[in-house]
Amino acid sequence: MGALAEIADILGPRLSTGESVRALHGRNEAHFPPALPEAVAFPETTAEVAAIMHACAAHGLPITAFGTGSSLEGQHLPIRGGLSLDLSRMDRVLAIHPEDQIAVVQPGLTRTRLNADLRATGLFFPVDPGADASLGGMAATRASGTTTVRYGTMRENVLALEAVMADGAVIRTGSRAQKSSAGYDLTHLLVGSEGTLGIITELTLRLHPQPEAILAATCRFASVAAAVDCVIAVIQSAIPMARIELVDEIMVRGFNLHSGTDLPESPHLFLEFHGSPAAVAEQAAAFREIADGFGVAVWQDATTTEARSALWAMRHNAHHATGALEPGKRTLATDVCVPISKLAEAVVEAQDLARAMGLTSAIVGHVGDGNFHCGVRVDPDDAAGMARALEFSGRLAETALRLGGTVSGEHGIGIGKQKYMAAEHGAALDWMRTLKAAFDPAGLLNPGKMLPPEG
Repeated sequence: MGALAEIADILGPRLSTGESVRALHGRNEAHFPPALPEAVAFPETTAEVAAIMHACAAHGLPITAFGTGSSLEGQHLPIRGGLSLDLSRMDRVLAIHPEDQIAVVQPGLTRTRLNADLRATGLFFPVDPGADASLGGMAATRASGTTTVRYGTMRENVLALEAVMADGAVIRTGSRAQKSSAGYDLTHLLVGSEGTLGIITELTLRLHPQPEAILAATCRFASVAAAVDCVIAVIQSAIPMARIELVDEIMVRGFNLHSGTDLPESPHLFLEFHGSPAAVAEQAAAFREIADGFGVAVWQDATTTEARSALWAMRHNAHHATGALEPGKRTLATDVCVPISKLAEAVVEAQDLARAMGLTSAIVGHVGDGNFHCGVRVDPDDAAGMARALEFSGRLAETALRLGGTVSGEHGIGIGKQKYMAAEHGAALDWMRTLKAAFDPAGLLNPGKMLPPEG
């Protein structure tokens, strides 16, 4: 009996080999070609995941976890075939401990559904990558987003987890305590491992109190350099920003086309302040005083829930808005991160390079922590244009490393950024390979991702 036959005995109709289901799990939001699995499994419990993993290990069948399919570096694509493990049915809130500010959830739960369930508790889960991603996928890619500048990434907000390892063994790491010095930190080794070391089946998440008052605002600048220099000054002044997002003039054009807005096509900062009413007013006033020194042109408050929701919905739709710039093409998304002192230099270099190479590139950035994205429009069937876009991405990665940064602030490595791993990590890459071999000696967990081929 082969692996798929064994899994069919475990799941029954929840194992699918249908062409449409396989196609759904083999496509992506980015520019990578489709990669279809042999079958798709829909487990509902950790025990089922363990049994599936045991069958795959016994028969040498590759296995790739799937959350919502929103990753931008192809982490969910089964490029070596095998089984796509769709965790969307493992989507329950298992426990909420308001007194400890903790929630225990299954990996298929999305962040918006968790926050809907938390509404009555006065708490919320802050990590906000834009897409309504699954929490398991967010942990696997060490996601961050618009609120990271204040609340941290998934690394800071995952206290413990349960995972199924390559041989089908189930382990638990961490605890409900806020910190620990007990043993190797397996929790944060698995967070960010992109499904290459184990499959996360449960998460214990840190929650935060809902702020008493929230103020959002937009402000416009004459240049990207002025906007970013303002951000640097604000961060160095220790103003506790909840969100501080840069959008350049090309991205504003995309917003106008996609959302029907009429923002002036100039660089903007999108802002949010959290705290008491007095603290929020004080933070906004301090920010505005600094912004005046960098020639801020227009300041627009968004004080109502509806106005704030519209503002952040527009920002979260940046990937789709980029698509409105050149319909019919795909987007190659970059996400370098640099020290905050080097941010203006990196962003201006990225803009200048895109113009020089004749590329349509829209910039958005979580600039409060030095992370920004260039969304480059490409036609995968245009070999010359695709080569230019990839060259741009490579040169941007080189810029980030030269300035003391990283080739990925939040999207992860997946397929697209493996070629930069040696330049960023040097000899440490060999130790990553040693870890991979120890956790997954047969190389069945999300093969072909993160670590570049040897030789």
